Amino acid sequence: MVAVVLDSVGLGYLPDAPRFGDEGADTLDHTVLKTGVALPQLAALGLGWVQGVHTLPRVRPQGAFGRMKEVNPGKDTTTGHWEFVGVFLERPFRTYPEGFPEELLKAWTQAIGVGGWLLNKPYSGTEAIRDYGEAHLKTGFPIVYTSADSVFQVAAHVDVVPPEELYRFCQVAREMLRGEHQVARVIARPFAGEPGGFYRLEHLRKDFALEPPRNVLDVLKEGGLEVVGVGKIPDIYADRGFTRKVKTKSNQDGLEKTLALLGEDFQGLVFVNLVDFDSRYGHRRDPEGYGRALLELDASFPGCSPPWGLRTTSFWSPTTATTPPSSARTTPGSTGCSSGWGRGWRGSWAPGRPSPT
Repeated sequence: MVAVVLDSVGLGYLPDAPRFGDEGADTLDHTVLKTGVALPQLAALGLGWVQGVHTLPRVRPQGAFGRMKEVNPGKDTTTGHWEFVGVFLERPFRTYPEGFPEELLKAWTQAIGVGGWLLNKPYSGTEAIRDYGEAHLKTGFPIVYTSADSVFQVAAHVDVVPPEELYRFCQVAREMLRGEHQVARVIARPFAGEPGGFYRLEHLRKDFALEPPRNVLDVLKEGGLEVVGVGKIPDIYADRGFTRKVKTKSNQDGLEKTLALLGEDFQGLVFVNLVDFDSRYGHRRDPEGYGRALLELDASFPGCSPPWGLRTTSFWSPTTATTPPSSARTTPGSTGCSSGWGRGWRGSWAPGRPSPT
């Protein structure tokens, strides 16, 4: 089985959207209307028939289709991905729309041996290094920022703070950000370049995530099946339940590596996250880039909300599924490709409570 998460591709806002100021969000339709992109392969899977989709043609579907509504409280990366594998939360992970408490940052910088920090507010990652990169070069202070997600992000120039040192900074933060101030993820964001031309080194990014409780991935692995994480997927689950990790540089790289995996003698799950939709185009309010990414996806799997800025919105998720044609090379356990998958593992967990094993 292949499960592909189109990170941030939504089909309209959920009933709880007013809580987050997300009324009116409709990423897929808005992108198609703005760019005029045609998505014939996704339409062939039945996406045009899904309730909430108004911009794709309704052709004879080649697979199953539907939409998913998140049950967990919250709308962040960890909350949604944990629900994919059957982990249900009693309360949402904590977020920091006003930045992190000063006393917490003082304790953290003292622990890592630096004299201060920069920024400390919700911010775009590319804009953070653009606006604060030069001050970072002068002071050596790490750039700290967050987002609508439960996340503590630390950016540092590789010539000022080598990646391994930045990872140490983040590991210290991970140990401190528990209990009252627990966040779902701490992310190291190395960057390079000169003022006016800073750029992130995505291949050196490293996530320090909370480990989820026992879930579907564990069951698959214990059953002797392979569980391969492509892209940032293993990081979201703190590597729990995976037999193999495949790093990617972009959506296209992830798609190519996924197709290569399908050519292997394989039994199990390939679990993919295509993060460019969110990180490169959604956060940057770039509908043209978002449209190109959809076209790239559509061309890569034949037969098989930018207007809201920095915030992840509360939205319906598309679900399509198909089995490969009989002429295609398949192995037992392979069911083609899917943009989402259902729930099947029961249990609950509350952020701040020790994870059951």
